Amino acid sequence: MNEQLRQIPDRILGLAIAALTQANTHAVFADPGNEHWPLMSVLNAAHAGELFLKAIIASEHPLLIFKDVVGLDDSRADELDIQTLLTRGRTHDFEKLPQVLWAATGIRVPNLECYEHIRKARNAIQHFCPPDRSDLRNLSLEFIYSIIDPLIVRRFGLYAIEYHEDHNVSYDYVVASLLNREIRFSIPDDFAVTEICVAEEIADASTAYQSWFRDELVRIGKEALLNGR
Repeated sequence: MNEQLRQIPDRILGLAIAALTQANTHAVFADPGNEHWPLMSVLNAAHAGELFLKAIIASEHPLLIFKDVVGLDDSRADELDIQTLLTRGRTHDFEKLPQVLWAATGIRVPNLECYEHIRKARNAIQHFCPPDRSDLRNLSLEFIYSIIDPLIVRRFGLYAIEYHEDHNVSYDYVVASLLNREIRFSIPDDFAVTEICVAEEIADASTAYQSWFRDELVRIGKEALLNGR
């Protein structure tokens, strides 16, 4: 295989992380003048999801993300190169990626209902039609943390909360937003927050959500965070 083709999964992964970083930022933070961020959070979350799925598929074989591999053969070149892929290759559509992922890896995309919701919302935004959703930030976060997060933890050892554009603090405000919305997320073993009190953030959460979060902190030996330490 051409060496440049072997680099495809890592290249896609790098772009996926960048899209996730923006998606988290646009879904969590809000400032005057940034009223368009909820819309951008949907676009970036969907883009991140598409790229992460393609990165997982391409890690099995780079050509699996392309629709018509046979059609790439011009009967003249000794080997398939990156330029041919760029000019003639067509990757699978976002809508079909869950099926391609399963066929290539045996992995099922979790929460397909949310996947379909964000697909429709992204299409609406791209066609300049406001999606019929009252809380686009919540849709983006649900997509990130019920679909992207478990997949990238499993495949790449990456935790979605760690990617955002607030360079002044850690993932504290991302975590606070998730706790307030009762969204479950993957928690790394070195989990730590300093700007928020997690006990206060979950004070009004359902009993089931509080129990889940407490069990996760116990699992990683960080239950002291519930006491403000």
